Amino acid sequence: MPVFSLPSEHVFPDPALARDDGLLAVGGDLDPRRLLLAYARGIFPWYSHGQPILWHSPDPRFILPLEELRVGRSLRKRIRQRPYRLTLDQDFQGVMRACGQVPRPGQDGTWITSEMLSGYTALHEAGFAHSVEVWDASGALVGGLYGVSLGRVYFGESMFALAPDASKIGFVALLSQLAQWGFELLDSQVYTDHLARFGAREIPRQRYLELLDGHLQAPTHRGKWAFDTELLERFWTNGQPDFLISEAGGSNQG
Repeated sequence: MPVFSLPSEHVFPDPALARDDGLLAVGGDLDPRRLLLAYARGIFPWYSHGQPILWHSPDPRFILPLEELRVGRSLRKRIRQRPYRLTLDQDFQGVMRACGQVPRPGQDGTWITSEMLSGYTALHEAGFAHSVEVWDASGALVGGLYGVSLGRVYFGESMFALAPDASKIGFVALLSQLAQWGFELLDSQVYTDHLARFGAREIPRQRYLELLDGHLQAPTHRGKWAFDTELLERFWTNGQPDFLISEAGGSNQG
């Protein structure tokens, strides 16, 4: 398949025309309007410093339906210890910068360029990109994640941790809040062992696009986010989201 060169207009080719490695197009910009159009079509930017903007739509797609979340026993125990303070949208740039700076096994550099930081910050300020912050007792940012929200879908971009279980706890707390707001799907884009342990799985791109189209019919929960305080209290007490606890008191265990 050819790689398409994007014009100045905010348009994208059919995701089905992507190469086997998921690469679909090159060029364009990271204007919030283009980014929103891309996500709504199952496309996202992923490139490194010194490269042009590369747009991807991989097949298969790695997703986590919220009702399939698995939280292991050890993590539930850790959550009940309340080791951190959690917030939403309090330091979006701080989270994004940390995601780009924390060393990762098998990676020599970061794909979070200054251009990406500017583009997603603009998307955050427009109410479509959101962060989770994890703070330790001293007030230091020790974990977090960020992503994009459209309809009933949260498109996870990256996460980081500087303390044990920090990003895991922030991630599970986010899904708890998303479920309360009526979200149904977390799009993790490409396979990672980390999210596979939480129940994420691969599906064909065409099936993903069908799910995406349905979930985008719902209104977008736009604006600055904050945790529901009562929901967060139950999260700390139970060690997992409300939706994983059955009427009989059971739970999904990893």
